[in-house]
Amino acid sequence: MSPSSIRPLSGPAFRLGPVSFRWRLRTLLVCLLLVTAALLLAALLLGTGTLHFSPAQVLTSLTGGGDNAVADRVIQRIRLPRVLTALCVGASLGMAGSIFQSISRNALGSPDVIGFTSGAATGAIVQIILFNAGPLETALAAVLSGLLTAIVVFVLSLRGRGTGGYRLVLVGIGVGAILSGINTILLVMGNLDQAMSAQIWLAGSLNTRTWSHVIPAALGFILIVPVAIFHARHINLLEMGDDAASQLGVHVERTRLVLVIAAVGLTAIATAAAGPVAFIALAGPQLARRLTHASGVPLVSGALMGAVLLLSADALSQRLPLDIHMPIGLTTGLLGGFYLLWLLTRSRRV
Repeated sequence: MSPSSIRPLSGPAFRLGPVSFRWRLRTLLVCLLLVTAALLLAALLLGTGTLHFSPAQVLTSLTGGGDNAVADRVIQRIRLPRVLTALCVGASLGMAGSIFQSISRNALGSPDVIGFTSGAATGAIVQIILFNAGPLETALAAVLSGLLTAIVVFVLSLRGRGTGGYRLVLVGIGVGAILSGINTILLVMGNLDQAMSAQIWLAGSLNTRTWSHVIPAALGFILIVPVAIFHARHINLLEMGDDAASQLGVHVERTRLVLVIAAVGLTAIATAAAGPVAFIALAGPQLARRLTHASGVPLVSGALMGAVLLLSADALSQRLPLDIHMPIGLTTGLLGGFYLLWLLTRSRRV
């Protein structure tokens, strides 16, 4: 693309071919602050733990100039994959939550609330309990079952030619409740070792993450994000209502289906990489919107906020008193429960 094809629009906006980007100064500053916070948290997580390394040692190891074999092994093989997995998972959940809350026009429209996370978990539990599968098969099953759950919810929520925001949320909650019951039955069917393995996966964890977890999560995020960004304008128009969006030239149901598949893909990728991680998709977009005061859907800021929240929860889970090392999914679930109660008591739109 030649530089001449990129031309500014009125105000703080730029156009790249058919895609236009408009930035508000406050949103840009918030995104820069979130990136800075994510980098600081990543440096903290890379340098602290059972073995402590200074920021200089971390930087030297990352740039390949270190001569400390122990530091290189711990940072590059153990801590760096964990941090990168957290970044990819948090960003995927944050963007997925932004999409779900927008197309459902409901503050509770996140994948873990409306059942898509339960759907991804069902495929993983089937592989663990019935087929005694390994990590790769479990991850693939989580992705496929998450997408299948989205299709089922979308079809069941159809009324005439439309799905409707609240109907999509309610159907998703119902399907999620059914799948949660199926997951419990599957756990009872397995032997003790299989049930324990499945429970560990269901707790959500960043422990023992390797590059085999990072690469699929990063590739999936990189492939899906352009789809979401390309439809950003249509998402904003959908928030005005189906009739208004249709009059403005948006193919409502087709756009909603594409966005649901993209959001479920992000959720399934995150679930496959770290297991079910609760409330990041719920809280990330809302906190980003509160900070930016933006009227549009917080796709980028929501993804950045999700990454920051997950890194913060990981840092907290490793530093709890009495040497309690909680899985990341339990930590986010505990914190997210308090946030949900606060949201329900303070918000008039829920």
